[in-house]
Amino acid sequence: MSHAVLNARCLCGAVEFTAVPENDEAGVCHCSMCQRWSGGIWFARRCGELTMVKGDALGIYDSSEWGERGFCRECGSSLFWRQKDGAHNAVAVAAFGEHDGMRLTSEIFYDVKPDYYALANETEKMTEAETIAFFTGGQDGNHG
Repeated sequence: MSHAVLNARCLCGAVEFTAVPENDEAGVCHCSMCQRWSGGIWFARRCGELTMVKGDALGIYDSSEWGERGFCRECGSSLFWRQKDGAHNAVAVAAFGEHDGMRLTSEIFYDVKPDYYALANETEKMTEAETIAFFTGGQDGNHG
């Protein structure tokens, strides 16, 4: 099933881009970096290439040997995480204005999730080691 191009933006509108979600699924990341970056659990959708519409305020944080995070330098919105090799783009669910038909299906870094919350959805869960192996092809290194 082909998905439509969706518009995404930060809180203030200084950064706007388009992306095509790979499917109707959303996932969450429980790692400590995402918690600090987003202020809590981080909800995202896996997407194809991101196309900047307005990006002068886009900041990129080099968060690990294999990943980087995009954010708005004006309002601070957490917008996307991507692998440096381009193999994976995860866009913040909140950056999209449309959520029809989206389902929460996965959780990564599940074994480091804080104890003070739990999600009710049945999801596929990956541990920290499984997640890092998935994104790095089994190489050691810091997450994120």
